Amino acid sequence: MSRQWGFRAGGLKRLAAAMGLAAVVAGCTAGGLNPGNLVPTTGPVPGEVLGTGAVKVALILPLSATGGAGQLARDMRNAADLALREFKTAGIQILVKDDKGTPEGARAATSAAIAEGATLILGPLFAQSVTAAGAVAKASSVPVVAFSTDSAAASRGVYLIGFLPQGDVERIIRYAAAQGKRSIAALIPSSPYGTVVQASLQSVAASAGVRVVALETYTLDRVSMQEKATAIANIVKQGTVNAVYIPDGGEAAPFLAQVLAAAGVHPSQVKFLGSGQWNDPRTIRESNLNGGWFPSPDAAGFQAFAQRYKAAFGTDPVRNASLAYDAVSLAAGLSARFGATAFTDKVLTTPSGFIGIDGAFRFLSNGLDQRALAVFQIERNTAAVIDPAPKSFR
Repeated sequence: MSRQWGFRAGGLKRLAAAMGLAAVVAGCTAGGLNPGNLVPTTGPVPGEVLGTGAVKVALILPLSATGGAGQLARDMRNAADLALREFKTAGIQILVKDDKGTPEGARAATSAAIAEGATLILGPLFAQSVTAAGAVAKASSVPVVAFSTDSAAASRGVYLIGFLPQGDVERIIRYAAAQGKRSIAALIPSSPYGTVVQASLQSVAASAGVRVVALETYTLDRVSMQEKATAIANIVKQGTVNAVYIPDGGEAAPFLAQVLAAAGVHPSQVKFLGSGQWNDPRTIRESNLNGGWFPSPDAAGFQAFAQRYKAAFGTDPVRNASLAYDAVSLAAGLSARFGATAFTDKVLTTPSGFIGIDGAFRFLSNGLDQRALAVFQIERNTAAVIDPAPKSFR
């Protein structure tokens, strides 16, 4: 039976907190992090060195931050260590630097790493720090592979290895179109993330033969979310829509689905479409999203990585720790294969891409990445793959 859509007491506060933490963990922007969680910048903290290879690679993270950002940074550092342990022929050493979560710290850490001989920068995490590090690195012709998911931080020579909103939109909308879901209504947050999603949706829909019948944007408050979802429900009930796209995650997607259900829109009438943020127990347990589709990496790779990580460090890794593992493995593999020319733009943007913990990925010349994603379906409190991730970019 569907739950009532009314939010529990304090739900919107938890929703706002959860989304702020998600922005931190995803590395979209430093704005989601409480400045009190950051150590004031007085120059880079002397870093440790992992490995003994001849090729030096920097790993720049907000290691002195507390809370979610600090935990992710420490897990990424451990994941980098694990990659070196498992890559038996790795000829690299990792210069670990703390950027303190600030652009000033990122500039200082990048300058120090390059002065010490780094020929590739891995990180930083936050978008503003990526931009700062990129400016320093470009001046020395050193490429950057960063962990931010803010596409504004990408440029030629500054490549993003994270899970970008554009890739989620591309995968789920094209899959839906192939299944005959070509008339879509959308509920999108009014946020930097939502702006990117909306632009991507319009672009992908146009090229995939999908019509966006209605699109509403909401702010993160109960009144706005209820008002916009009700407006979408009224359009859906006219019979001109066969899919509703709700890319938001955390507690937002379940709440919006509950509002739609209360207004008379159910999974039996339309197909609900989501993003990788739906790969969350709160969303998967929502009965009003039963049968919904969302894109995400195949789980097997991360599960195997998580088991090895726990065996090595005694704790479970934060989800995005796999990005650091992949970045270090990429650096080690390219260095072993190409030597002094390993980190050129030509090599890094090879069209065939690379294989990592979360499947195939490749860098584009504009600094954005593409990832091979699977499509999952929610079914009775579980999510199962209904369309596997492509193995390559052919």
